[in-house]
Amino acid sequence: MADSVAKSLDCSEEAAICTRDVSRDFQSGQQVLRVLHDISVDIRPGEMTYLVGESGSGKTTLISIMCGILWPTHGEVRVFGTDIYSLSDDELVRFRLQNIGFIFQQYNLIPSIDAASNAAVPLIAQGMDRHAAREKAMALLDALNIADQADKLPSQLSGGQQQRVAIARALVHEPRLVVCDEPTAALDARSGRRVMDLLREVAVSQDRACIIVTHDTRIFDLADRILVLEDGRITHDGKDMPDGQ
Repeated sequence: MADSVAKSLDCSEEAAICTRDVSRDFQSGQQVLRVLHDISVDIRPGEMTYLVGESGSGKTTLISIMCGILWPTHGEVRVFGTDIYSLSDDELVRFRLQNIGFIFQQYNLIPSIDAASNAAVPLIAQGMDRHAAREKAMALLDALNIADQADKLPSQLSGGQQQRVAIARALVHEPRLVVCDEPTAALDARSGRRVMDLLREVAVSQDRACIIVTHDTRIFDLADRILVLEDGRITHDGKDMPDGQ
């Protein structure tokens, strides 16, 4: 559980995500390793924000804290005005289900159900009729050119096809925040562009935000904002990558 912080957050009212003084430690044997150092940043709605940096720089740890999967050691996080680490476990689960869509690097599809049912999981979890949820999921699978694979199990799909199912699942309930970990890593250039276009269409508006961890230089030109993380610290914040990187 995060340490309590007496001061109130000085977050912008418009921020989709607001972090203040967020740090994260991990235990390694007898040592405590700090992988994030006092991160204070606002992620704005209406923007596609990229988080880039070398492996081990803390990117996945930071997005996990931003969306309520991993507790910070110190600091506070607000998502659309809600102090998410002041919520109970059940409240946090409901908040994530209602507001956040995740695209994981490992896909995390349910192996025993087909692609369309996997994509429909967030809607079914919210109580939507299974048939209606599946129809809505099918529309997204069609937009991702994978509707012809809707009846197949994850084990019958290629890595790129599984990635597109995972993207459909993240977007199907129209979340206010979409968090992506390498969403184009398993895709060719054309499919990657199609995914990014769909992310912008569905996940970026004046009341929605999208944050993407990526190493894919093919899509850097599509970012509204690029944050560079080095050794657990944000070292660059701008529209383009800094010179030399």
